[in-house]
Amino acid sequence: MAEGTKHPQKLLLFYLTSHRPFGLGTLKIREIMPFVPLTKLPHSHSAVVGTMSFRGSAVPVIDMAAAVGSPALTAEERKTASIIVTDIQRKEIGFLVRSVRKIVEADWKDVMSPPQSLGDRAFITGLVTIEDEIVQLLDVELLLARVYPESVNPREVVLTDVQQETLKGLNILLVDDSQVARKQLSDALDSKDVTYFVTTNGQDALDLMINANNDGKPIDILVSDIEMPGLDGYELTFNVRDSNSLRQPYIILHTSLNSEMSVSYAKQVGADEALTKFDAEELLHAILRGAERD
Repeated sequence: MAEGTKHPQKLLLFYLTSHRPFGLGTLKIREIMPFVPLTKLPHSHSAVVGTMSFRGSAVPVIDMAAAVGSPALTAEERKTASIIVTDIQRKEIGFLVRSVRKIVEADWKDVMSPPQSLGDRAFITGLVTIEDEIVQLLDVELLLARVYPESVNPREVVLTDVQQETLKGLNILLVDDSQVARKQLSDALDSKDVTYFVTTNGQDALDLMINANNDGKPIDILVSDIEMPGLDGYELTFNVRDSNSLRQPYIILHTSLNSEMSVSYAKQVGADEALTKFDAEELLHAILRGAERD
């Protein structure tokens, strides 16, 4: 692997129960704070324990253990618990966790995909060994989709007949390790009767692109997540741009990270655009911009 593709990621390690460590990328995190009194929200999901004031805004707080099917923290346990304030998918969300351990550095190439035996209800996107201990990386998008199911139903996007026909003429590849994100991406294109390819990781995407190129049907538009096991979105982009044999696609890095740093790095490795998940209209128009590049 080329030296320029390495992109270490900092992970916050924390616990939902007393023994299993979980990890969350620090680019998603705004602040870590001790538990504070919360205002209860009527008619909210059972895992939403209330709201708190954060920098002038009311931020919902989710008991992460309850959200993934473990016992909720008791009133006594909350006294020593922490709240991780995140900025994900254009929303500020607080996650109540039992305890925070520390921040460590990891490389996405060392992250393994979760075993298929876990099924599609597992709230993890990958596993990584840190200090001889297996850390589970949480699928925050799946968690939020279960707590706020309305968030995964994008509004209808109105396109002209010419725009729809333009989309149908493209070879589009979608890459994301989150089942919720893949469904959102797929629904956006399915609603316009657009065909596409989809993979769950960067290495499979790169292999598919090479095969498509060799078959004379190169990928025109690549829409990829950033944080993925193995070959992440940054490395995938770098490898595609570094290839002399691939017809160069229009690359859109599509991420839950609301971070200027992630956008800046996306440009550095050769992405044409970096979008924050999930706005179907924004995504479709980005794909159309890619179609017009020639």
